[in-house]
Amino acid sequence: MNPTGIESATGSEPLVAWTLRRAILIVFCLATTGVFVELLLLGHFEDLAQWLPLALLALGLVNLGWYASARSAASLRVFQLLTLLFVASGALGLYLHYQGNVEFELEMHPEMKGLRLIWGALTGATPALAPGTMIQLGLLGFAYTFQHPRLLRAPLPPITPEGTPR
Repeated sequence: MNPTGIESATGSEPLVAWTLRRAILIVFCLATTGVFVELLLLGHFEDLAQWLPLALLALGLVNLGWYASARSAASLRVFQLLTLLFVASGALGLYLHYQGNVEFELEMHPEMKGLRLIWGALTGATPALAPGTMIQLGLLGFAYTFQHPRLLRAPLPPITPEGTPR
């Protein structure tokens, strides 16, 4: 172990960065597990769009298991891709939840429009903003991988004035 930090694939990471990175990962794992269980308990699997966040949450946790055992850059790159898909899934979910509430409000009150319709859709039976959790998880996962030592390339050897490595 390096006295200035924690050993990593490319050298050392300052202790503060390592500690924050670990805390982010723990929060990510706890929140992902909690959201996954909650979606299961809610029966969030009526169609493909409802299965998508469940699948992504499960893949995220499986991927972190791969990373825990392999500590590879490849597993972190897959995790980065999954975090991007978390964000996209959350954005799609926000749209679908809101749109479903709009349709429900218009069935109940066909004359509803404007701010009243928007408010009705935001406070409707389906929690319109709940899919934002997927966006938050995706951003949290991305924060974990941001400038991760395993993803940083080792520095190139210095070049002499003649153009040859030392």
